Amino acid sequence: MTPLRINLEQEDIPTHWYNVVADMPNPPAPPLGPDGNPVPPEAMGAIFPGPILEQEMSAERWIPIPEDVRQIYAQWRPAPLCRALRLEQMLGTPAKIFFKYEGVSPAGSHKPNSAVPQAYYNKLAGTKKLTTETGAGQWGSSIAYAGQMFGLPVRVFMVNVSYQQKPFRRSMMQTWGAEVLASPTNLTEFGRKILAEDPNSPGSLGIAISEAVEEAASRADTKYSLGSVLNHVLLHQTVIGLEAKKQLEKIGEYPDIVFAPCGGGSNFGGLAFPFLADNAAGKKVRLVAVEPTSCPSLTRGHYAYDFGDSAGMTPLMLQYTLGHDFMPPSIHAGGLRYHGASPLLSQLFHEKQLEAIAVPQVGTFEAGVQFARAEGIIPAPESCHGIRAAIDEALRCKATGEAKTILFCLTGHGHFDMASYDKYFSGQLENYEYPAEAIVESLKHLPKVG
Repeated sequence: MTPLRINLEQEDIPTHWYNVVADMPNPPAPPLGPDGNPVPPEAMGAIFPGPILEQEMSAERWIPIPEDVRQIYAQWRPAPLCRALRLEQMLGTPAKIFFKYEGVSPAGSHKPNSAVPQAYYNKLAGTKKLTTETGAGQWGSSIAYAGQMFGLPVRVFMVNVSYQQKPFRRSMMQTWGAEVLASPTNLTEFGRKILAEDPNSPGSLGIAISEAVEEAASRADTKYSLGSVLNHVLLHQTVIGLEAKKQLEKIGEYPDIVFAPCGGGSNFGGLAFPFLADNAAGKKVRLVAVEPTSCPSLTRGHYAYDFGDSAGMTPLMLQYTLGHDFMPPSIHAGGLRYHGASPLLSQLFHEKQLEAIAVPQVGTFEAGVQFARAEGIIPAPESCHGIRAAIDEALRCKATGEAKTILFCLTGHGHFDMASYDKYFSGQLENYEYPAEAIVESLKHLPKVG
C-alpha cells in the first residue's frame, strides 16, 4: 500500500527555486508606468531592495536559495506530502488523493516560504523596517515571524474585516513583534480618503497594499514586502511543488490533476509551476486554480493592464482583474479577497497553460469539515477551496470509474479560523455570486493604456 505520509530528509530541501519564466511560451508582459511605457527596475527601488528586484526581473530557470534561508526553512521543511486514504474511503472513490501540507510552518501556512527570503534580502540590503499588508493574517503572521528572525521591525496593515474576524492572527503578529493596524487607517493619505468616503469600510487587500506602499515610498529606511502576486513571491513558493514532485517520485506516483486555492496566486504558482515545466517537456497534467465565486478574477475578470492596489500607486500589470477599485464581500477566506491575479499566472491562464474554476463559500466549508472528519486536520478557509475541488474530482472518478491521481495544496491549518467554522455550523454563512453589473461597473475604471 502507498504510505500515508511521504517524507524527505532535511538535505532534500530544494537548493534552488524554479523560475517559470524560463519555460513560458512567451516572455512576460512588462509592468507599465502611467505613460504606458515599461517601468525600469530602478523605478521600483523606492519600495523593493536590489536583490528582490533582480529576482522579479530574472529569466534564469534556477535561482540559488541562500544557505541562511535554507537553515530557517529546515525548521519545518521538507513539508509532508500525505495520502488522504481515509477521505478516499469516505468518498468511495477509485481516485488517489494526495495533499501537500504547508500548515506545519511556524505561522501555520505556506506564506513563510517567501517571507523568510524577503526578510533575508532586505536585511542584506540594509533595510531598517518593513511594511506590508495582510488579508486573513497568514502573510502578516509570516512576515512578522521572518522579520523577527532577521531583526527587522514590521508594520502590518491588516484588512479591517479580517482584523475583526481573526483576533488571534493579530496576537500572533504581535507575539513576533509586529505592529498591526486595521486598514484603512488614518495614518496614510489614501486611508484617510477611504475613511472619509466610508467610515465603516471593511477594507480590502487593494486598500491595504496602497497604505503599505505609500508608507514605504515615503521613508528612505523602509521597504515594502508583498505576500503574493509578484514574480519573486511565486518563485520562492516553488519549494512546494519541487518537494511534492520528489515525494511522489519516491513512491512511483505522478498526478493527473493538481488543485490549489487562488487569490493572488502564490500557493497555486508554488505548487503548479514546477509541474508546468513537465508539461513543457511533454507530460500532461491538468493544473487548476480554485477561486471563490465572490472574487472570481480568473473566471470572470478581464485580461488587461491594471493597478495592483486600489490607490493606483503600483505600476500597471497585465493581469486578470475585476478592477482595482473592486470591493470584495466580507467572505471568511480573507486571503482570497483580491481584485486581480499574478501577472505570470494570468498570462499562462490566458495562453491556456492553466485552468481555473470558482466554488461557493458554503460548499468550501462543507468540504473542509468532511476533510477534517476524515483526516483529522482542520483546514484554513482558503485551503477549503482546493479541498472542495479535489473532492468534486474524486466524486467524478467514482461516477466514471476512473482511477486518477489527484494532488492539492493544503495551504494552512484553520486553528485561528474557528469563528468562521462556528458561523458555518450555525448556518450563518451564505454563498455570494459577485453581481455581473458590479464587475462591469468596476471594469469601466480600468486605466487606459496602449
